Amino acid sequence: MSLKIIHTADWHLGQTFFGYDREEEHDAFLNWLVDTLAEQQTDVLLIAGDVFDVANPSASAQRRFFHFLKEANRRNPHLQVIVVAGNHDSAARLESPIPLLEELNTSIVGIIRRTESGEIDFDSLVIPLYNKEKKREGWCLAVPYLRQGDYPAPEEGHDTYIAGINRMYRQLYDFADARRQPGEALVAMGHLHATGAELSDDDRSERIIMGGLESVSSDTFDEGLAYTALGHIHKAQRIGGWENLRYSGSPLPMSFSETNYRHQVVAVTVENGCLLDVEPLPVPLFAALYRIPEQPASPEEVVEQLAGLPVANQEEGDEPARWPYVEVRVLLTEPDPGFRHRVEEALADKAVRLTSIVPSYPKREEADTVRPLSYNDLQRIAPLDMLKHAFTSKYGGELPEDIESLFNDVMREVSL
Repeated sequence: MSLKIIHTADWHLGQTFFGYDREEEHDAFLNWLVDTLAEQQTDVLLIAGDVFDVANPSASAQRRFFHFLKEANRRNPHLQVIVVAGNHDSAARLESPIPLLEELNTSIVGIIRRTESGEIDFDSLVIPLYNKEKKREGWCLAVPYLRQGDYPAPEEGHDTYIAGINRMYRQLYDFADARRQPGEALVAMGHLHATGAELSDDDRSERIIMGGLESVSSDTFDEGLAYTALGHIHKAQRIGGWENLRYSGSPLPMSFSETNYRHQVVAVTVENGCLLDVEPLPVPLFAALYRIPEQPASPEEVVEQLAGLPVANQEEGDEPARWPYVEVRVLLTEPDPGFRHRVEEALADKAVRLTSIVPSYPKREEADTVRPLSYNDLQRIAPLDMLKHAFTSKYGGELPEDIESLFNDVMREVSL
């Protein structure tokens, strides 16, 4: 018999995007996922961490999660759900409703438990996997986000975080391998940063340690694993060129670098203990992300483009929750303090949501040749000369006469 699995992660329920709540986006994704689980006749749903965006999620975010579990079970009564905690989740809070969620065939692993002798309780991390006929088809190594000390202690010598994670997965694999019968698969879960993973640009939610100090090698995962479902990195991808070692990615866009990127969940089929098929399932985009313009332009050009955007018409069913998010990109050659006001005026009646204004500055030869000021220079330099130097360094041109005149007025008032 085969086992049908869907792998997802990094929902970040309760997240806001530049101050806008994403409740309706999350509802749309979860409704789509419930339908997909039923249509695919899925046996097991793996959620690889970061269910919530913060350790103390709002009541509405928690209600959304529990409602999803109830609906998924109602539509697909044989569905088994396995959840591990991510670094954004509170492990204890995520586990607290386990006595109730067991009735929905849901297992949650957040805390690394230990036996009375102080050893890792591997039994609590290994969960049997069943198909719709209730036949056991494999075992899941359900490993949450590991913090210092969550892994087995070394026998001797200096220990590192990476060595501890390697030891955890290898010992857990051996423990599960001793349990399985012929034809049963071993599937692993993890919430971590794997070496070689491609990160999303400007994604504020991904927690990556500088220099890759928490980067785990693909060799950590035994070749005998049929599939490894990872979370933490928000861009869907294979690791190390392996089809069976994957990040599902986040179901919602997390930054404007993802404007042309399709988010997904991963459908996995395991048969006779081996990987049979992997199929990415694209998640429908609820609210688009636009960069206007695609390349930074002058303030006048930007305002003109914004003025040409479609006008909101809520009377005809135009839903504000579906309006695109907009990042405005402007090329500045001099300060323009009134630009934000002009942008807001241009968008006042438009069916879009302004998130941010990102300025950029031209690179000119004059700016490249500006000599850095020494300490002695700063001791002797006149305030106006310092302003001119700073302006040229940032904008690449000469200080405008009107700004120089205003600065001189300020200096005269200060000296009175």
